[in-house]
Amino acid sequence: MSTFQAMVLKDEQSQPEINRLGMGDLPEGEVTVRVAYSSVNFKDGLVAVRKRMVGSYPMVPGIDLAGTVMESADGRFKAGDEVIVTSYALGTGRFGGFSEVARVPADWVVPLPEGLTMRESMILGTAGFTSALSVLRLEENGLTPDRGPVLVAGATGGVGSIAVNILAKRGFEVTASTGKSDEEAYLKSIGASQVIPRNDVVDEDGAPVRGELWAGAVDPVGGKTLQYILSTLKYGGSVATSGLTGGIDVRTTVLPFISRGVNWLGIDSVQCPMHRRLKVWELLSGDYKPTVLDGDLVNEVSLEELPEVLAAILEGKVRGRTVVKL
Repeated sequence: MSTFQAMVLKDEQSQPEINRLGMGDLPEGEVTVRVAYSSVNFKDGLVAVRKRMVGSYPMVPGIDLAGTVMESADGRFKAGDEVIVTSYALGTGRFGGFSEVARVPADWVVPLPEGLTMRESMILGTAGFTSALSVLRLEENGLTPDRGPVLVAGATGGVGSIAVNILAKRGFEVTASTGKSDEEAYLKSIGASQVIPRNDVVDEDGAPVRGELWAGAVDPVGGKTLQYILSTLKYGGSVATSGLTGGIDVRTTVLPFISRGVNWLGIDSVQCPMHRRLKVWELLSGDYKPTVLDGDLVNEVSLEELPEVLAAILEGKVRGRTVVKL
């Protein structure tokens, strides 16, 4: 393959364009991958539309990819291997997954685990990885179904939707919060026991503690939603925070932590160590594998359709997961 298509950001002022690149345009790296699928995450919208977190130009966005190894200078991988690459500096510091071919460092590459297809791995992508890592951290900190209900904030988004389904599969009673009143049927179809309005879980009065409601929570929102969650966790409960769609400022006090022993767990998918990364992907191919990796959860698009989706995800208009077929 001498040339291939990719979405390219030429500079800080330009809109993303679908261009034809050559193999010589790719960055240095040990593993060259023929990309089969990528996916769309909120971070991709920040990069492609708002030009945030872009290390240099030109840049090919896309923080996720799955495909087949074309060539490898690292003995851990060989031509024909099916692999996943997510996070690190993919799509921000070096050319990413919105391309028919990618070249990446071998240390970033995860062998596709048995039990997942390449398409399924990108239905999951960074969002699914983050969801699974959140659930794993909550369970490691004592969350069990008999402790009580679990709240998932931002439940129609990628992280939220997959978290709802994983938790339901694990036997938890899941309460999903959303700002989309017409999505109750969708959320219940993927495992939510109860659906409540987003405004019901937003801190408007600054109370540091309220009645104990949740044994745990998955929080891809942050801001005043996280403030509310911290004030309503049950004794010993935990919240796993992975996002900032509701803002980066969080105002709380020590009271929830010293009077109820709650845990605020930070979830980082970008620099997650490889041994941990491999464990999470194995869980996603087995015990944590969602039961709804298609249907209403998934929208599939082409490279040409990407710009519209990238704009929509920043406006909260994308439900579930969007897969890019290369």
